Amino acid sequence: MGLKDLDIDRIIEMAWEDRTPFEAIKFQFQLGEADVITVMRTQLKSSSFRLWRKRVQGRATKHLKLRTFDKGRFKCSRQKNISNNSISKR
Repeated sequence: MGLKDLDIDRIIEMAWEDRTPFEAIKFQFQLGEADVITVMRTQLKSSSFRLWRKRVQGRATKHLKLRTFDKGRFKCSRQKNISNNSISKR
């Protein structure tokens, strides 16, 4: 797959997050769900991988087609927009 260590770390982090759908990982890293599963299988301990698979399998928040809320958003609705305006950071 030719991924950098930093990319692999981010993919694992996104895969563990409940609200990050596989489509967001595909959008950012061009890896489908099967590819993410392969990365997780090779990078995690077998017990950690089994726990992750059990958690993720069939979870509505990990699949955009199963979501009933805000389709297409990759971030929490409570998350603020980031701007470079120093006044908005107060």
